[in-house]
Amino acid sequence: MNILLPDSDIVRYIPQRQPIVLVDVLVAVEDNITETSFLIKDGALFIEDGVLKEPGLIENIAQTAAAGVGYICAVKNEAVPVGFIGAITNLRIEYLPKVGETIRTRVEVLEEIFDMSLIKGESFVGEKPVLSCEMKIVLKK
Repeated sequence: MNILLPDSDIVRYIPQRQPIVLVDVLVAVEDNITETSFLIKDGALFIEDGVLKEPGLIENIAQTAAAGVGYICAVKNEAVPVGFIGAITNLRIEYLPKVGETIRTRVEVLEEIFDMSLIKGESFVGEKPVLSCEMKIVLKK
């Protein structure tokens, strides 16, 4: 895996802007795998009763996928594309992480067909599983 210096200027790789940014650091990118981390802060979007709710966890997976594509586009000096979640399957949420915890997220691209990607996403707090799912993402060209 191509381990990067932790890149906290993540917004150059994703189309989202505050207050919806739910990834902090691009940790690694290699071929079809991207890893990010996100420190959950009080007042962030999708925080309720001190925990990051389900929509935030799903968006974190999508933004991790976007960061990988955005990084590859930046290396090639291409524009960062906008993607849309087309479908979510095999969603399993084990734990709602709390403010102050850091989520580590890993996304693997399983297939790419035309402008659609099928990804597998997993997130953890330490070694504790938080979420896993498969997601279809459609890129707007």
